Amino acid sequence: MSDQQPGNPLHGVTLERILEELVVDYGWAELGRLIDIRCFNNDPSIKSSLKFLRKTPWARKQVEELYLYEK
Repeated sequence: MSDQQPGNPLHGVTLERILEELVVDYGWAELGRLIDIRCFNNDPSIKSSLKFLRKTPWARKQVEELYLYEK
């Protein structure tokens, strides 16, 4: 089987990398304003945000869409 995913712009990009880049670009406060989820607004950290985003498909989708919009 092939690991290639033609047409998938997120192929090979980890959720952690996406989140780290968004935090650098926007900061936690602006990120929390753009995507209103508690892990971005109350005592934010990469670790807690990753835990939440991995369990919550709708929130992960919003983060990925914001990342793709920026790129």
